[in-house]
Amino acid sequence: MRSDFMQDMTMKMVEAGFQVVRFEFPYMQKMSAGESRRPPDRMPKLIEYFDGLIGTFEDDVPLYLAGKSMGGRVASMLASNANIKGCFVFGYPFHPAVKPEKLRTEHLLAVDTPIHIFQGTRDRMGSFPEVSAYNLSPSVSIHWLEDGDHDLKPRKASGYTQNSHQNHIVSFIKNWVN
Repeated sequence: MRSDFMQDMTMKMVEAGFQVVRFEFPYMQKMSAGESRRPPDRMPKLIEYFDGLIGTFEDDVPLYLAGKSMGGRVASMLASNANIKGCFVFGYPFHPAVKPEKLRTEHLLAVDTPIHIFQGTRDRMGSFPEVSAYNLSPSVSIHWLEDGDHDLKPRKASGYTQNSHQNHIVSFIKNWVN
């Protein structure tokens, strides 16, 4: 909950008229409670936890999932749930930063639910040259943010700002949902 990026995105999404529900995975909750830094739980446990939260919402409420990095990866894995209308991912971890051959894209090959991935062109977990070569489902759209890193933050010399990238994302989401 302490991620500046997600706090800023939440504020911008609320200002755009969206209702936003944020949460921390159990391993993050332990770190927030003062425990030392720890690795994430295994993917099945993360999926189960996120899916349990999705189950608390009414079926007739349009539901969109979103997440940053690993949270976005988990959201994208749940995007095919019956009541999910779409998914927005901020900095998808296509592969570990130092292992570009270890792709995390299998579920993105055949997904039918629209997934919009906002990715920095110089993201170490999936840069423009790498991801452009992937053969993903037609339901997956990659939106490139110029000079952005994994936090979608560009270098000052680029002329872009993280704030301008976030504003672009929110504008896109608002137009796409409506």
